[in-house]
Amino acid sequence: MNLALTVLEIVAPVFLLAAIGYTWVRCGLEYRLQFVTQLAMTLSLPCLIFVSLMETEIDAQALTALSLASAAAYGAVTLVVLVLVRVMRLDNRTFTSPLIFGNTGNLGLPLALFAFGNEGLSYAIIVFAVMLVWNFTFGIWMVAGQGSLTKILREPLFGGTVLGLLFMWQGWRTPEFLTNTLSLVGQIGIPLMLITLGVAVARLRAGGMLRAVFLSAVKLIICTGIAWVAARGFDLDPVAFAVLVLQVATPVAVTSYMLAEKYGAKSDEVAGLVVASTLMSVAALPVLLAALL
Repeated sequence: MNLALTVLEIVAPVFLLAAIGYTWVRCGLEYRLQFVTQLAMTLSLPCLIFVSLMETEIDAQALTALSLASAAAYGAVTLVVLVLVRVMRLDNRTFTSPLIFGNTGNLGLPLALFAFGNEGLSYAIIVFAVMLVWNFTFGIWMVAGQGSLTKILREPLFGGTVLGLLFMWQGWRTPEFLTNTLSLVGQIGIPLMLITLGVAVARLRAGGMLRAVFLSAVKLIICTGIAWVAARGFDLDPVAFAVLVLQVATPVAVTSYMLAEKYGAKSDEVAGLVVASTLMSVAALPVLLAALL
């Protein structure tokens, strides 16, 4: 009973905030998705990442182990998904990237924070950074036929992560007034991302739902299993172990739909994956979290 209550306390804010965004749109109220997303991704989230890393003490060995485990997990997921797409004769440009990458930003970071506090958030940022690099190179290459390493370097998210890691490694601290300012800016990121997730799901027009449900279940099994094995293989501590599994197991991100729309892939199919996997996560993530606590 205590475990169930603990899990409910962790996941309820995540899905309730997303439900607020969903309800907001269904009520016909205005929500400027592009503006809010840009605000969160270019200002609030980089500030949150920087301050979280700066204020968290992570052992260098644990940091290295988690980074390697994340890279190994995403590498293995990529190989399995490539085989799956080929065997099922699915369109590479449409299905490969969504089946590899999860919603580690909008969903994974808040979930890690609510479940494991600032330590969990710092670990989740490391996994998120590894995913970000792989997504902006291989992921975009799969959808558009080209990746962009320079685009990663220009991303405020990447800059905030690198700067935060540097401050953490050197033991540096910003002046208190600046830290407080950056913290306040960063604190708006979590609710904004979750509400925006609900807004985006409400506006999607999903297609091929039967196949989307099947592929979402397969993605969840593959990602959870591989992340679990990678975490065991690199002997991660319990919090890092749980965060890696949760991050890799997150549902298909709305950004996958946006990329499909931008580069001419079958965006309706991707929208179906987003909706199906997100709804599936409402039941799956609490069960997974209970197993990890």
